[in-house]
Amino acid sequence: MKQLSAKTKIVSLIIILIIVVGVAVTIIKGFNFDIRNQQSQMVQVYLGKQSDLKDLRTITNEVFGKQPVLIQKVEVFEDQVAFTSKEITDEQKTNLVNKINEKYETEIKAEEITTENIPHTKLRDIVKPYILPFVISTVAILIYMATRFYKLGILKTLLKTAGIVTLVELVLFNLMAITRFPIGRYTLPLVLFTYLVTMLGITIDLENKLKNESEKEE
Repeated sequence: MKQLSAKTKIVSLIIILIIVVGVAVTIIKGFNFDIRNQQSQMVQVYLGKQSDLKDLRTITNEVFGKQPVLIQKVEVFEDQVAFTSKEITDEQKTNLVNKINEKYETEIKAEEITTENIPHTKLRDIVKPYILPFVISTVAILIYMATRFYKLGILKTLLKTAGIVTLVELVLFNLMAITRFPIGRYTLPLVLFTYLVTMLGITIDLENKLKNESEKEE
């Protein structure tokens, strides 16, 4: 029992430490958003022909070095390419156009291409479309929990389930802040996966407790 209590204290201390450090990092630096969602710059180059992403990536590696660049084909025929990075200088834009001209034998002029400023996407704007489905799903799960495990105490079961899920997701977001995990298209799948695994763990634990209660009654 003492060993269990000691482990609980250690786990609690680690969780508190993660939350405190995570909150501090969030206040000081904020979350680390990927290129799609951070304040960035974009140039669109019309090639007038099909292009290969692997070749375009080779070009951006030569022009931008280790600076992250998002490459996207646009338009119906994918004959126009958008290059997005945190900052695109005039020199980088000129070098990019020159290398594209060399590769695809085009005659694109760098001075005719404008650099578009992309505003920062706020976290609430990313998660907003998913809030209502998430709330509805959670309410449905809590109703199931209250019905399935009523013998363990409805209020106790609901509070335990909601508390653990909230704590786990809170720790997850603070770990993202600490590790500078980029907030973007992989964030919501990760949050959903963590949510489902947590719910599964809670359900298994409650099933075991319900089984023990049934055995005691017998």
